[in-house]
Amino acid sequence: MKKAILIVILLVFVVAGFFGLRFYNKYLGNNVEKDGYVLIPHRAGFKQILDSVAPYIKDRESFEAVAKEKGLDTNFKAGRYHIQSGTGNKNLVNMIKAGNQTANSYRIGDFGDMYQMIGKVTKKTEIDSLHFVNDLDAVAQEKGYNNVEDLKKYFFIDTYNFFWTVSPREFFTKFENQYHDFWTSERKNKEQQCGLTRDQIYALASIVYKESGGKKDEMKTIAGLYLNRYRKGMKLQSDPTVIYAINKQTNFKEPIKRVLYKHLSTPSPYNTYANAGIPPGPICVVDKNSIDAVLNAENNNYIFMCADPARFGYHKFTASAEEHAVNAKAYQDWLNSKNIK
Repeated sequence: MKKAILIVILLVFVVAGFFGLRFYNKYLGNNVEKDGYVLIPHRAGFKQILDSVAPYIKDRESFEAVAKEKGLDTNFKAGRYHIQSGTGNKNLVNMIKAGNQTANSYRIGDFGDMYQMIGKVTKKTEIDSLHFVNDLDAVAQEKGYNNVEDLKKYFFIDTYNFFWTVSPREFFTKFENQYHDFWTSERKNKEQQCGLTRDQIYALASIVYKESGGKKDEMKTIAGLYLNRYRKGMKLQSDPTVIYAINKQTNFKEPIKRVLYKHLSTPSPYNTYANAGIPPGPICVVDKNSIDAVLNAENNNYIFMCADPARFGYHKFTASAEEHAVNAKAYQDWLNSKNIK
């Protein structure tokens, strides 16, 4: 009798263990055999979700069964999901149902053209570049501007994180909030003291950024030099503005390695060789350091600057036309020696 009871108990444990193991394998056991990222659009069907997940899992049927039981076939969140090796079906389904997607990293660089920037950004978004442009054009017009190009001042060079499903307005709002946070009362006071409008500050900061190559240690010196020229009524004569003017005409398809005399007459309101004053807008997206450099410009007497061939990326500064001529000839000779045209 006791032996029969023991056998029954043993059988119960075996059966329970069998079904328990099946339950564990189905819901909690490792069904993901390799890491990867899955993109699930807003309009995805259940089959598309299954097809997207399939390359990363061992048992499609068990995943499909759990997904249906938990309602993934009718209730899911679009997104970019990081599928990790060792994950079970239950956690995988819950991740997609809850919308726990993984953000993408975006590097906003010194884009001269907002359409260039959007083209890069939308490679990591669900929405195509045309949709992005149209929506941001609408945002610009709501603010009284012409188009997205006029929103350039709201962006700063840096690395940002966004979800694949970000909408154009959500994208812009992040930068608009950052813009307003940046303009603290202290910076607004300096803005009033410098005698420039905010648009002029951004335009001059873009010149400072391009001339400095983004190197913070020369920015305030360069800002002081250009403010000296501006306040003396001199033309700014900044080579990057000429390059920008040419790029605008060629849709940024003609790289300019060296500004030649023939380029200086390029007709454009941004060409500071052809026009006096500060350009009507920034020639590139700027970083925060370049804005601060204009607001805290060095008090110097420099009028001239020339690239220093002995210190790549840096400049020689002077208030003397004669000394500048010597510096300029040394730089031109260096360019010729390197066959840079």
